[in-house]
Amino acid sequence: MTAADDRSLIRARTDVEAVAAWLNEYRHSAQTLRAYRKEAERLLLWLKAEGEQGRESALASLDRERLEHFEAFLADPQPAEAWIGSVRARKHPQWRPFRGPLAPASRRQSLVILQGMYAWLIEAGYLSRNPFRLMRDKRRMDNRTLRIERYLERPLWDWLWGRIEAHCEELTPLGASPEDEVSRERFVAERQRFLFAFAYLMAPRIAEMAAARMGDIVKREGQWWWRVIGKGAKLAEIPLPPPMLEALVRWRRLRGLSDLPQVLPADESLPLLARLDGTTPLGDNQLYRLIKQTFTQAAADMRQRIQSPGDASELMARTLDQASPHWLRHTAITHQAQAGVELRFLSRSARHSRLDTTSRYLHAEDSEWQQQMARHSLATPGHPPEAPEHDS
Repeated sequence: MTAADDRSLIRARTDVEAVAAWLNEYRHSAQTLRAYRKEAERLLLWLKAEGEQGRESALASLDRERLEHFEAFLADPQPAEAWIGSVRARKHPQWRPFRGPLAPASRRQSLVILQGMYAWLIEAGYLSRNPFRLMRDKRRMDNRTLRIERYLERPLWDWLWGRIEAHCEELTPLGASPEDEVSRERFVAERQRFLFAFAYLMAPRIAEMAAARMGDIVKREGQWWWRVIGKGAKLAEIPLPPPMLEALVRWRRLRGLSDLPQVLPADESLPLLARLDGTTPLGDNQLYRLIKQTFTQAAADMRQRIQSPGDASELMARTLDQASPHWLRHTAITHQAQAGVELRFLSRSARHSRLDTTSRYLHAEDSEWQQQMARHSLATPGHPPEAPEHDS
């Protein structure tokens, strides 16, 4: 198995250059680029740690057996101190490629992305074989048919939102008006409230939240919409439900702005989610940390409610410990489906290109299915079974 040769269609003499050429195909989609770069980098770093950096092409050295080892590594990156760490800037000395072991769905996603990378590099003439094609268990390579399970069930979300609301009320002086000076603590609490309202009601991706501006909220034909450039650089407009509009008014008043965005978006360049100065946007990593911190603190509060091992409070605390910012998007879409939003509108709000992607969120059907199946019994209700007659 060889790397670049005279037949190559890209100017790449090393694995890093070849991967860079592949990633360049996604340069117009920042979120996809980040996700793909992360998975490619993890593979290259693992190959280097395995002692493959001396080869002409470490990517070419990956065979079926070693691919199995890599998949196991994704489930348990060891040694942990070398691979796992908190969110840091890429150039920080304590940066690590993992936040923790990858869940099964995340491992599948990683393998799907890397299989696509190998396929592209083969088409480009840089590689000659794709070890991912030998993985016959399609459940490990197909992320589209699996049910979304990483979300907060309704009782847990209601408790979490109530906790956020209560914290804001604690920091709001009696009779406070929008013109009053806002303390740092109250600004942070209200920002947390708006952040979770936005995430829950609009189902944005974290990069979309970071990029959102006040001027992205527009009024068209008497209705308010959120204009967003999402995955694949696709422009979409999502309706603002009344609770979102109310949350926006409250947040803008706190920041000394008019109740609703002005007619000209150019006059509304302020970030939707800002730092304490009110003008500097929060980045992806900052939003990630703020949301994760909220989950961690909420989990600690929930543990105070545990009365016996394994009770509902303990289970909910474990869920909050596991939750990541992307769970909010899953929660938003799942709860919209449970509220009866039609699949065609749900798909447009989620900005999925395929309806079967959106259908993974339709947990509401499970309860109805259970009720329907309960009608099926071994015996007719109210009629005890009689002994069958036998021919003499």
